[in-house]
Amino acid sequence: QVQVAESGGGLVQTGGSLRLSCAASGSTFSTYVMGWFRQAPGKEREFVAASRWSAGSIHYTYYGDSVKGRFTISRDNAKNMVYLQMNSLKPEDTAVYYCAASRSMVALTQSVGYDYWGQGTQVTVSS
Repeated sequence: QVQVAESGGGLVQTGGSLRLSCAASGSTFSTYVMGWFRQAPGKEREFVAASRWSAGSIHYTYYGDSVKGRFTISRDNAKNMVYLQMNSLKPEDTAVYYCAASRSMVALTQSVGYDYWGQGTQVTVSS
């Protein structure tokens, strides 16, 4: 069982920045695909970003179209941490942000592809 916990949400003005952190348990963290999703009121959960570490120690990252060029996912395998740096924030980025872990890289842009989820952290961008 892997436990995942997000932190770092809050209120920020349009154009501002925020960094979310996600801590995961387990001794095989580097083998997990780690993803960020978000869900705004009345909307479906949306893929934001994902990170995977290949056997050859190459870090692959993936982004949703709405955040490309503004958000950056990174990870520290030694600390079992994954981060989401969010820049140039817009009101439409307002949502609950979830961190998730997956044992497989299949469907890493889809919520069904993830096995473990955090409780979520609220991000609110004021106009």
